[in-house]
Amino acid sequence: MQVHDLSLSELQGAYALLSVNGWSNRIATREHFSALIASSQRTAVAVVGEQVVGFARGITDGLSNGYLSMVVVSSAHRNQGIGRALVKHVTGGNPNVTWVLRAGREGAEAIFAKLGFRVSSVAMERARGQTEA
Repeated sequence: MQVHDLSLSELQGAYALLSVNGWSNRIATREHFSALIASSQRTAVAVVGEQVVGFARGITDGLSNGYLSMVVVSSAHRNQGIGRALVKHVTGGNPNVTWVLRAGREGAEAIFAKLGFRVSSVAMERARGQTEA
């Protein structure tokens, strides 16, 4: 297994992985997915042979704050350290960056706790589709 920055040749594989693993509502078209990738500072894939089996993306200033998004591993490749490797690749080694994520799926809290994430009482969010009150 290799984890590295997403290359253009792997874009279709990453799109297919997300499409079949519960993210199709967030990446309705390949064009939309391509725009998400173009707007993300960090993207990573896990590859076995030539198959994309994992994907993660992050948005960050690289100095203080970061947002980890779309950490996905194919069901056949889970519990093998792939998610951990993707998160490590995207978040990098700067301990001064505070990384946040939205982990609403069942079991996500326990998974991300193993990677150093903790439930926060200081985060706020304005959900998709909401505007000012």
